[in-house]
Amino acid sequence: MQLIINGEEREVRSQMLGELLKELDVSFPHFAVALNQQVVPRSKYDTTPVTEGDKLEIVHAVGGG
Repeated sequence: MQLIINGEEREVRSQMLGELLKELDVSFPHFAVALNQQVVPRSKYDTTPVTEGDKLEIVHAVGGG
């Protein structure tokens, strides 16, 4: 299935957002996900489906000063 992840077209296997994050090896301690411009709460990752052509933005917090 083709998705657009952070502006790049990618081929993925996963059908659920939680599975997709594992497939992409997203393991930052603090990150957020927007699916089609809607922020998805962490508690809904495992129950949120992804479908062909969806747009995901995955961002992670970076500390510093």
